[in-house]
Amino acid sequence: MRVVLSEKDIAERTRAVVVAHSELKGPLLPILHELQHEFGHVPEGALRVIADELNLSRAEVHGVASFYHDFREAPAGRHVLKICRAEACQSMGADDLAGQAESRLDIAFGNTTADGAVTLEAVYCLGLCACGPAAMVDGKIVARLDAGKLDTLLSECGQ
Repeated sequence: MRVVLSEKDIAERTRAVVVAHSELKGPLLPILHELQHEFGHVPEGALRVIADELNLSRAEVHGVASFYHDFREAPAGRHVLKICRAEACQSMGADDLAGQAESRLDIAFGNTTADGAVTLEAVYCLGLCACGPAAMVDGKIVARLDAGKLDTLLSECGQ
């Protein structure tokens, strides 16, 4: 069960994270990573606080947060399935696997199933080019993904 935090709680927790990283050179990325870890995403309200505390524009903070696709605007599902969409994996059939995942989950990449079980994300290289297609489920790498392995992964995620 997810706890919904108030804007005040988000602001207070964000300020604490900023203070903890204030002595670093270039603290923005470490701050965003910690907030992503703490909240499961980077809340919009946190961006305003970061900008104010670091004397940056909101556009600068938003630009960094939106540039890196690992920073989410909303919490992910209980499981996160990332399928490599880079060229080496594409050449080994990743596009068909991507279509299979979208069809079985009934969502497009970047979305979460209605029951909150699985978030489907594209990733552009997991470093397993010789063992493609590759995927990652909840931080665990899966090499030589095929239709059967994908079905098993989705079943293990409750789908």
